[in-house]
Amino acid sequence: MDLIKIIENTIRASIGVDAIYFAIAALGLNIHFGYTGMLNFGQAAFMACGSYGLGMTAQYFGVGLWWGIPLGIFFVIILSLIVGIPTLRLRADYLAIVTIATAEIVRLFVRSVKFRKVFGGTEGISSFSSQYRDLSPFEPGKEYGFGPFTYTGYSLYTILIGWGLVGIFSLFTWQLMRSPWGRVVKGIREDEDAVRSLGKNVYAYKMQALVIGGVIGMFAGMILALDRGSVQPDNYSRMVTFYILTALVLGGLAKVAGSVVGSMLFWLLFVFSDNVLREMTRNGPLRISGVTIIESNQVGAVNYMFVGIGLMLLIVFRPQGLFGNRQEMALDGR
Repeated sequence: MDLIKIIENTIRASIGVDAIYFAIAALGLNIHFGYTGMLNFGQAAFMACGSYGLGMTAQYFGVGLWWGIPLGIFFVIILSLIVGIPTLRLRADYLAIVTIATAEIVRLFVRSVKFRKVFGGTEGISSFSSQYRDLSPFEPGKEYGFGPFTYTGYSLYTILIGWGLVGIFSLFTWQLMRSPWGRVVKGIREDEDAVRSLGKNVYAYKMQALVIGGVIGMFAGMILALDRGSVQPDNYSRMVTFYILTALVLGGLAKVAGSVVGSMLFWLLFVFSDNVLREMTRNGPLRISGVTIIESNQVGAVNYMFVGIGLMLLIVFRPQGLFGNRQEMALDGR
């Protein structure tokens, strides 16, 4: 077993692009779920708004790539209104059902044959990130760094931009939740009837939180699209939201640090487990006392099982996560 390779891959994953876009998306989801108490299972749909906003401006509208940011915000607002107007007065479990259904509707809509000319169908949109790449101060093919922290110029550029956005949105969220607005949404999470009795428009605050968290999630989708140089609808499946939620719970709800550290730990554990299993099955199936335990083509499925088991154990033994406060997880079902 190549332990050096496993350790290097694990370290790279914990600070790589996957951890970055998970951290940004988790910050947005934290505003929805951790601070406001809205159980959103459709964060992937807001990420898709950002990705397709970038892709459509460069590929079809003939304008600069960065016009994708206001277009993505426009998509987020429209999606928030579509989701929020009929659902924000529902109980938390009903809201969860609606948001996961909406995310799937968005994914199937953009991959449909009928709208292929606009969204690219199942192949998505590609070759739109040249303006972004041209801004890089690093040589694209040259390697920078040392040991497990060695990256090509383009990868290093994206990682630096990504962690810069993580820092900006972390500071924004921290300041926002210390403001009077943040205290109101945390009050809504605890008892929205009490907040309503004080003359606050609970529905409006929930809608604002949905839009703000969605816009932050939109930037996660943009980072993912710029890193891969393409937008594909199946990158925004319902599983993405569940993994981001797992990372958020791992770090701790209603904590800014929980969103970031939880995402890093999620990818550290996920990649470590995947690499260990692949090393153990590299020369054939893993057998104990002549019984086949796992084969190489089963590694992916077994790793997903570990994620599920780990989430169950986390909820049972430490539901508040590493940095969370258990009292701040109390949702009353609204």
